[in-house]
Amino acid sequence: MPVAVGLDASGNATPALLKKLAALGADASVVSSLRRENDGKADVLFYDSQAKGATLAEGLQKALEAALAALPIPKMMTYQLKDGWSSVNFVRPAHGLVALHGADVVPLAILGLTSGRETHGHRFEAAVDPVVIADADNYANKLAADGAVIASFTERRAEIARQVLAAAAKAGPNLTPIDDDALLDEVTALVERPNVLIGQFEEEFLGVPQECLILTMKANQKYFPLLDTAGKLTNKFLVVSNISPADPSAVIGGNERVVRPRLADAKFFFDQDRKRSLESRILGLAKVVYHNKLGTQGERTQRVGSIANTIGERLGGEQLGLRANRAALLSKADLLTDMVGEFPELQGIMGRYYALHDGLLPDMADAIEDHYKPRFAGDTLPRNPVGTVVALADKLETLVGMFGIGQIPTGDRDPFALRRHALGVIRMLAENDLDLPLDKLLQTAAAPFAAVDGFKAAESALADFIYDRLAGSLREQGYTAQEVDAVVSQRPQRLGDIPKRLAAVRTFAALPESTSLAAANKRVGNILKKVEGEVAAKIDPALLSEAAEIALNNALTAVKPQADSAFAAGDYTGSLQALAALKEPVDSFFNDVMVNAEDPALRANRLGLLATLHLAMNQVADISKLSA
Repeated sequence: MPVAVGLDASGNATPALLKKLAALGADASVVSSLRRENDGKADVLFYDSQAKGATLAEGLQKALEAALAALPIPKMMTYQLKDGWSSVNFVRPAHGLVALHGADVVPLAILGLTSGRETHGHRFEAAVDPVVIADADNYANKLAADGAVIASFTERRAEIARQVLAAAAKAGPNLTPIDDDALLDEVTALVERPNVLIGQFEEEFLGVPQECLILTMKANQKYFPLLDTAGKLTNKFLVVSNISPADPSAVIGGNERVVRPRLADAKFFFDQDRKRSLESRILGLAKVVYHNKLGTQGERTQRVGSIANTIGERLGGEQLGLRANRAALLSKADLLTDMVGEFPELQGIMGRYYALHDGLLPDMADAIEDHYKPRFAGDTLPRNPVGTVVALADKLETLVGMFGIGQIPTGDRDPFALRRHALGVIRMLAENDLDLPLDKLLQTAAAPFAAVDGFKAAESALADFIYDRLAGSLREQGYTAQEVDAVVSQRPQRLGDIPKRLAAVRTFAALPESTSLAAANKRVGNILKKVEGEVAAKIDPALLSEAAEIALNNALTAVKPQADSAFAAGDYTGSLQALAALKEPVDSFFNDVMVNAEDPALRANRLGLLATLHLAMNQVADISKLSA
C-alpha cells in the first residue's frame, strides 16, 4: 500500500491500512515493523509474514478435492463402492487413483479410492492388466507400451488430426474433412487409441440439405463428414474408432448401419416439412411462448416486423421496408418444423430452404437465415440489405424488450445473450456504415412495446450498455484506452463514423501541439464544470480587453469555420488538425488572462469564450482524454 494511503500526516495507520492488515491476519501492532520501499513512483509499505508449510500429501489432497469440486457437473450419479455398503457421488464411477512423486506413492484418498501405482490401459488391446507405473516420469511411456493408450490429450489430438487428413486423402482426390475444432476436442476425449476409418452412405441422402446431414453426423455419431472442392458434402465420412483390428470391415459396416437411420430421419423430416408452407405456420407462433412478460413468438415477430419496416424505409424506401417486414414475419416460422424441432441449431437455415421451396425471393429467403447473424465473434454479417434490416430489428427488439422488463445482464450472467446482440448491432451499423443514429434506432425499437404490460422504456441504460460493449470491442481491436475514451465518451450516434473518428484522433495525437491542446481542453472542461448553471458559447467582442483573449478570439474566428466545415464533410482528421493553430493563443490566454475576473460581465464573456473553444475542440472527440 502507498505510504500516502496507509499513514496519515502524523505517521499513524489509516483505516485503510488497518483493514488491509486485518485481511492478512495482522493488526496495528505490526505497523512500526512495516518495510518501506520505493516502487519507482512512490514510497510503498510492505508487510512481511511467514506462512506455515504443508507436506506434499496435504497440499495435493486439498488441491485434488478443490479440483473435483470445481468440475462443472450439472447432475451427479450415485454408485456403490466395492464394500457393498458405502456410496459416493460423481459424474461416472471412478475405479482407480494414481498419485506419484518420483517413484514414491503420494498417500491420497477421494471418491472411496486410495492412491497407488496401478492403473488400467485399453480394455481390449492392453499388453498387461493392471499397468504398473514405476515412477511419475515414466507414466506416459508405460501407458503407451503396456496399456496401448496415448495418455497426452495434446498428442492424441495431433494423432487424430494427422490420421483424419491421411484418411481423407485416401477416400478420394481433393476430399477434405470438415474443419471443427470442438468436434476434434470431443473425439479426442472419447478415444484412447485412435484409428480413423472411412465409411459411406447412400447418395440418395445428399438430396437433404447438407447442414442437416453434417449436423446429425457430428452431433449424434461424432463423425467427420468429407467435403469436395466446392465445399459440398459427399457421401463419405470418417469415424475415429478406439480399436485397431486387422480387418476393420466389421467396424466400418457397423458405423454405416448406425448412421443410415439418422440420415433417413433427416430425409423424412425434410420431406414432411415441405408439405406445409412457412406462411401456414405463422399463426402457430401465437401458441409458442417467447417470454412470460413479453408474450408469444407470434407477438414478437409482429414487433420485429414493425421495427424492420421502419428501418427498411429509412435505408431504402418503402420497397425495402415491405420486404424486410415480410421476411421478419416469416423468420421464426421454421421453429414449428419437425427438422428444427429435432435440431434447434438449424433454425434460420431450414427457414431459408423452406422459403425457397415456397417460391420466396432469394434475398428474402436469405434474410430468414441471416437474421440470426452475427451469431458469434468473427461470424459473417447478413449478406444483403433485407437480411441486415431484419437482423437489426430482431436484435434491437430483444435488447429493448429485455431491458424494458429489467432483464439486464449482471456479472457473468447473461442468459439472453444480450452482450452478443449488442455487439451484433454495433458490427452491422459500423461495418456497413449505415446512416442510422443509435438514439433513433432505440426509439424505433421501443415503439411496438407500448401495449406490453409492465414494460418500462430503458433507452438510457441500454445506450450505456451498447457503448460499453463498443468500447470493449474497440480496445480488443488494438485501439488504446485513451483513443477509445476520447471517441466513445462523446456518444457518436452514427456508429459508422467511429473508425474515421479514431483514425483522426490517432493522427491528431501524433502532432506536436496535441499534448498542450489536450491539457488545455481538460483545464477548460474543469473550469466550465465549476460554474453554476450552463455557460452559453457566446462572445461579445466589445468586452475583450486583454491582448491574449483578443488573440484567442481571432484565432477561433479563423479556425472554427475550417474545423466545422471539415467536420460537416466527414473529414474528421482535417477537423482536428485545424485545431493545431490554436496552441499558441490558448497557451497565451491561460498565461496572461484571469478567467474569473471580478467584473461579472468580463467573467461571463471569458467563460463564453472558453465554452466556444470547448465546443470547437470536442466535435470529433473529447481530446482532453489524450491528456496524461
